[in-house]
Amino acid sequence: MNILEVQNVRKAFDKNVAVNGVTLAVPKQSIFGLLGPNGAGKTTLIRMITNILEPDSGTILLDGEEDPKKRMLRIGYMPEERGLYKKMKVGEQLLYLAQLKNMRLKDAKEQLKYWFEKFEISDWYNKKVEELSKGMQQKIQFISTVIHQPTIIILDEPFSGLDPVNSNLIQREIFELREKGATIIFSTHRMEQVEQICEFIVLIHKGNKVLDGPLNDIKNQFKQNLFSIHYKGEKPNLNGHFSIFEEKEQEVVVQLQEEQSSKELLTYFLENGGAVESFNEILPSINEIFINQVGGISDE
Repeated sequence: MNILEVQNVRKAFDKNVAVNGVTLAVPKQSIFGLLGPNGAGKTTLIRMITNILEPDSGTILLDGEEDPKKRMLRIGYMPEERGLYKKMKVGEQLLYLAQLKNMRLKDAKEQLKYWFEKFEISDWYNKKVEELSKGMQQKIQFISTVIHQPTIIILDEPFSGLDPVNSNLIQREIFELREKGATIIFSTHRMEQVEQICEFIVLIHKGNKVLDGPLNDIKNQFKQNLFSIHYKGEKPNLNGHFSIFEEKEQEVVVQLQEEQSSKELLTYFLENGGAVESFNEILPSINEIFINQVGGISDE
């Protein structure tokens, strides 16, 4: 079941088409990666989903409803350009932002207490944002995004500027929020994070959708029939039966032809004296697919 559907959405600024008829569907309670080079149109698409910008054409549905105002209240959005009030006290600011999302003050205070205790930052309540480090501000920005318990949480480059400890903290929270029922849309150009977090992805390039679907399906779509064999001792002579793609110390990578099977390769290796330690199919990384699809060139 899809919680969010974007149907043939288009947005142009003068003659520059930022989003060109993009259609995508976000499954409920999933972690969905919105990928693309800088300038691809990701942020413009997010701003239309969050009702900051109005599409020139197309439809955006949340749980089958088109009402932009209802959609705005059910979404939590953490933009790449962080937007906290630097002179305002942390606690007061978070309560204010929660109430802007139609949250009752009593409920907002309960949620604020929950997150302050969870992040072990209860003594930050009366600090001004400008007194906090960048990593601390990121935590406050994250709380401001999720405090009203949104149905969809959109995170634009959420790990930007975070050290490894705080990156792991936010990553754990993403998984936990998903387990509690939220849907996460994760926008980034850092492919290694996609591998760790996302279940579904869409790739945007120059305002157009290039590909989308389950992460594993896409990796299988672009596989090259490569298999890695780690072995002990001497490597058996493959006698031209199989095409060697790469050789390393105690490892050989074989590229199978269309008519060959992995079982055939492994059996041949073992029957010819190979002592196999591991045998694995090599799927392309999302970074490799990304570069292959967009040519390694930024849209800026």
